[in-house]
Formats: sequence, structure tokens, C-alpha cells
Amino acid sequence: MRIEGARGFCKGRRIMISATDRKRIWIFVAIAYGISVALGLAIYFNGGLFSRYPYEMAASAIVLLQGLMFAPLVANVATRLITREGWSNTLLRPNLRRGWRFYLAAWFLPILATIVGGTIYYLLFPSRFDLSMTSARESGLLGAAQDMAPGALFITSVLMALAAAGTIGMLLGLGEEFGWRAYLLPKLMPLGGRKAVLLVGVIHGIWHWPIIFMGYEYGFGYWGEPVVGPLLFVVFVLCLSAFLAWVTLRSGSVWPAAIGHGAINASVMLMFPFLTGDPDRLIGPMPIGIVGALGYILLALLVFFSARALAPIASPRPAESKLVPEAAQGAAI
Repeated sequence: MRIEGARGFCKGRRIMISATDRKRIWIFVAIAYGISVALGLAIYFNGGLFSRYPYEMAASAIVLLQGLMFAPLVANVATRLITREGWSNTLLRPNLRRGWRFYLAAWFLPILATIVGGTIYYLLFPSRFDLSMTSARESGLLGAAQDMAPGALFITSVLMALAAAGTIGMLLGLGEEFGWRAYLLPKLMPLGGRKAVLLVGVIHGIWHWPIIFMGYEYGFGYWGEPVVGPLLFVVFVLCLSAFLAWVTLRSGSVWPAAIGHGAINASVMLMFPFLTGDPDRLIGPMPIGIVGALGYILLALLVFFSARALAPIASPRPAESKLVPEAAQGAAI
């Protein structure tokens, strides 16, 4: 049976999510959101995110935020145990021989997207660009690299982002991707690749709201607070959802998404040191702003409107990694 993952049709008929998988989806989302709200409340009642806003995050908040990244992983494991789903479709098999191109794409493209978005921001707002990185040096943001030349510092930062993406960033990214891309995405694929990407993106973005409302990413005092920041972050995550779904579906593995997630986190500040004056987080140059995100928006559009990008590749061994749930492969249509 040929599955058209990008359209959600099977032999001309629309595939429906089985009742069992609907139940699993609700349980997974409830657990992931429950942990997010609980840790958000723990951060709030321990003084909030920042001990000295905007440069110093409280130590307790850092620990809890690291724990939050593993909430989707916990939700995946807990849902499988509660519903006795089993472990045949975890997407943990690396599939390097088939998917090596998508590992490279996940590793390099987020960094390129961050640079593209930041470059467009500085082209649109040239008065905000300072090649000498004066503001970053005066604020102490550069740390031990304070005396490095701008070009050398930028290249070093890119190399460090690449290194982080493939090591600690990948492991932390797996905490989220083992939930969003390895569990929720396959469950929603019967709706069609595009709808699945949008739903996962919205669910993933809103999941961040407890900490967004406490100043994470956008701080305080911005235009439209407290509504615009959380909504804009959902738009950003929708772009990430398309990209991370693409590398997952085409590789048949969650590991490229984990690397991509690590690369996104590691590169988010790459273009920030060139900024002069106070940052405008709603605009740029960081990719959480609408202009800074243009690199990711372009990447997401290329994926979203591709006929093949969001179509799953059937595994040569059924037990290895099922990107479409059993109900979508059998008679339940």
C-alpha cells in the first residue's frame, strides 16, 4: 500500500487516525503540558527566570529549564507504558547509510538560516550594525573572547556552534525531539504531512508559553506584551517544525532532528554581538524576531511546498521505524 505522507491519502481515500492513536496523542500531550506547567510554576515561585534581568538567569531556573527539555521524552516513554504500545517504532535507529545527507542538513542549515536572517536584519537596519562589536564588548557578553578580532570571533563562534550541535546540543535536543518528532509527528501523519507539521508546531510552540510569559526569549516591556511574544514564538516554532519534520521523515530517524534542534539552540546568538543599542527581540537580529527568522521562514517554505519533503520513506524492515502508524498502513482508512 502506497502512503502519500504529504497529502494524507491512501489510494484516493483519506486516512484517519485510529481511536487508539487519538487516545495516545491526548495522553502524550497532557503529560508534556503537565510537566511544562509544573516546572513553569516551580520557576515562578522560586523568583522567576532572571536573578538580574536581562543578562543573568537564576541558577535554579537554568536547572529547571534543562529538565523541561526532557518533558517530551518523558511523555513519550510514559504514554507507551500507560497504553502498552510497545517499542517497535521509536525512530532511534540512526539509518546513517540512507540518511547521512539529512544529518548534514540538520547540522549546517540552521546555522546558515540564523546567519541569513541576521544579515537581512542588518541590511534593513544598517544603523544597528557595529562591526567592532562595541556593545557586546562593553557588556561583557564576549567573555574570554573579548580581545579577538571580529572576523576571527565570528568564525570561532560558528565552529563552536557546530561542535555544540553535534554533542551536548544533540543530547538536549533529543529530550524534545524524541517526543515531538519521534512520537507525536508519526501519530499525526495520517492527516497529511503538512497538517501534521502545523499541528506539531502549534502544540510545541504553546508548550513553551509558561516560560515565555516569564520573559524567556522576548523579555518584558515589548510592544504587544504579553500576547505578541508568545504568538510570534509559535510562528518561529512552526518554521522549525517543517524543517525538523523533513529531516526526520526523509532519514527515518529522530537523530537528525536532535542534531538540528541542537544547532538551532547553539546558533541563536550568532548575529547578536554585531548589534548596537538595545535589542528588539520582536524584529531581530536573533531568529526569534520576525526579520531574524527570515532564513528559517524561507527554509520552512521550501520544505512545506515540496511534493516529496514531507512524505515518509517506508522502512525496509517493518520493526525498525514506522513513520506512519499501523492504523494508517492497514485497513483502517
